[in-house]
Amino acid sequence: MSEFNQPLGGNTMPRSGGPATMMRLPTQETAQGLDAAFIGIPMDIGTSNRPGTRLGPRQIRDESRMLRPYNMATRAAPFDSLQVADIGDVPINTFNLPKNLDIISNFYDEVLSHNCVPLTLGGDHTLTWPILRAIARKHGPVGLIHIDAHADVNEHMFGEEVAHGCPFRRAQEEGLLDSKRVVQIGLRGTGYAAEDFDWCRDQGFRVVQAEECWHKSLAPLMAEVREQMGDGPVYISFDIDGLDPSVAPGTGTVEMGGLTAQQGLEIVRGAQGLNIVGGDLVEVAPPYDPSGNTALMGATLLYEMLCVLPGVKHRS
Repeated sequence: MSEFNQPLGGNTMPRSGGPATMMRLPTQETAQGLDAAFIGIPMDIGTSNRPGTRLGPRQIRDESRMLRPYNMATRAAPFDSLQVADIGDVPINTFNLPKNLDIISNFYDEVLSHNCVPLTLGGDHTLTWPILRAIARKHGPVGLIHIDAHADVNEHMFGEEVAHGCPFRRAQEEGLLDSKRVVQIGLRGTGYAAEDFDWCRDQGFRVVQAEECWHKSLAPLMAEVREQMGDGPVYISFDIDGLDPSVAPGTGTVEMGGLTAQQGLEIVRGAQGLNIVGGDLVEVAPPYDPSGNTALMGATLLYEMLCVLPGVKHRS
């Protein structure tokens, strides 16, 4: 009998049944006693185009029933190594986006007080800003691996500073990021000005536009990223629209020419060995992909984040 929580296996309960939790893991109300926790933030009131990401955490959990405990590619055995559970959803205010900043950051303060690494199911990308507030209170300014079609560094949207296109501008302004250890991968599409990505570069961020990623493995890039990140704390924020809509159509702001599913895996797997202190997978919008495949990709990437956390054993 393992001392650690185990996902409910498909030979014990058919995958069409069982608890609707991340990987059909046990639940608990707090992060006490956990090394890592899956947390949902069912929010989409920060979106600027198609809504629906408030339903993302629920569908990610549902599609995660297909995941098994051992990583056959990397040999990671997270459930032999860490105590993990699904601690449910942040009780956000569905009518007041600014209030959610404190609701979310306070929730994560409590999670982090247990020395638990949060892995978040989103939800629109606004949520990363208040999470980073809590992370920085615990760890200081962090390095960031940000995968996205968009830089999310708008000064404002319709005059508002709180929106899913602004979180990394706000995080940088508040000193939550170690700007020399920030990399943004997959940025692409059209813009309002030629300089749209240059604000990031001016801050010291490394910007890897999608075109630089086409037709190649990203393993060499991630070797460079590991060197850049060093031993300091690192947060991973993965917007599902970083992937091309041909493989992940279920999102609100699609841009063609994105990363492949394999490249998404290479990026997360390439973070192995870093001091990962948290991660999120955001912008899954179930209404635009009835197949559930986008949510399954999101669930898989969250599992891969779990597999690269410090302390995870790898079978030889």
